[in-house]
Amino acid sequence: MSDAVELVLRSTRVITPEGSRAASVAVSAGKIVGVLPYDAEVPAGARLEDFGDDVLLPGLVDTHVHVNDPGRTAWEGFWTATRAAAAGGITTLLDMPLNSLPPTTTPDHLATKQEVARGKAHIDVGFWGGAIPSNLSDLRPLYDAGVFGFKCFLSPSGVEEFPELDQEQLARSMAEISGFGGLLIVHAEDPHHLDSAPQKTGPAYADFLASRPRDAENTAIEGLIAHAKRLGARVHVLHLSSSDALPLIAAAKREGVRVTVESCPHFLTLTAEEVPDGATEFKCCPPIREAANQDALWDGLIDGTIDCIVSDHSPCTTDLKTPDFATAWGGISSLQLGLPAIWTEARKRGRTVEDVVRWMSTAPAALAGLGQKGAIEAGRDADFAVLAPEETFTVDPAELFHRNQVTAYAGRTLHGVVKSTWLRGVRIADNGVLAEPTGLLLERNN
Repeated sequence: MSDAVELVLRSTRVITPEGSRAASVAVSAGKIVGVLPYDAEVPAGARLEDFGDDVLLPGLVDTHVHVNDPGRTAWEGFWTATRAAAAGGITTLLDMPLNSLPPTTTPDHLATKQEVARGKAHIDVGFWGGAIPSNLSDLRPLYDAGVFGFKCFLSPSGVEEFPELDQEQLARSMAEISGFGGLLIVHAEDPHHLDSAPQKTGPAYADFLASRPRDAENTAIEGLIAHAKRLGARVHVLHLSSSDALPLIAAAKREGVRVTVESCPHFLTLTAEEVPDGATEFKCCPPIREAANQDALWDGLIDGTIDCIVSDHSPCTTDLKTPDFATAWGGISSLQLGLPAIWTEARKRGRTVEDVVRWMSTAPAALAGLGQKGAIEAGRDADFAVLAPEETFTVDPAELFHRNQVTAYAGRTLHGVVKSTWLRGVRIADNGVLAEPTGLLLERNN
């Protein structure tokens, strides 16, 4: 180890790209400078942090977070969202372009959002741009300003300032973005299938589930793949809920179509059968589906058809979660709980912490082009989470850091306690105690 080493993190279980092993991780100037044998000598002047048998893993990367700031800060904000993320082992997030006012659809709007976020971020934060019918000419300038890609909807988004794209607009936006090498990320539900589905008001979850049929996702994804294949474009399917689409996606990948896919903790850990009527903390679009569908999603995750797991943290004020599934705001708040929720289910299914790291850190970092994130190896940022995988806790909404303590996980006992979180070699969360914000605002290719 070099004399320049300032910090050594040691554990009997360090998750590296080569697997889990006992190791000492050397850090200098916020970067990992070596992954060394467990009993390597600690240089003079370096501080040793020994985590015993707790797992040292790379900080999670969550590429799907609705921070809603500015404009809807009663719903969430950069200060609260990034505190929740840090407490949950997340060290980097990408903010979605909608639900804030203004939405991130022009370079000026991006600058507004960056100014609001500056100084409030407890973790590193980057930004997606938005693709809407009116901003085709803004896409390249937004990309040049540093957004990581562009989100669009194929059905109504729920907020009027972020309208959906029709098929012609989708093709034009995709061609424009592909022309400069960008990534289009898509909320894929077909509006015609949604319009023709039965729509009932009231508290019954079964009625809400019927209003968002699997065919809406399947048809939208089929069309998206066709456009991507024709244009040679790079596209990403957001929050996959319908397992029926997996064969279509797998076939497209085999054909070389540049498509990637994410799913979310709520689709992989919660089931329609367990949602009580009126419990709209479980409402999201697309919806939480049946247990058999969840099993198939796990199969798709394990075989690589689904690339990554991200939160789709989409909070709101408590009053918007009315008991009526038709009118309540749709979104699950889970930013702080994604790692233990997924680990709880993964361990039941015989998967490892290494699998969880690949799905929740390495793959999302690769999706966004964050080459400095997502792995414990020399040259990467010294971003870590320390996890006690055998310990359990029961979710108490009052102990969560996001602004409105509403969560579908209330009262659940989960495996995996995040002991501490480290950003560029600095401990930013320690057993639920948060440090002052030191996160950076990231731009593409930084």
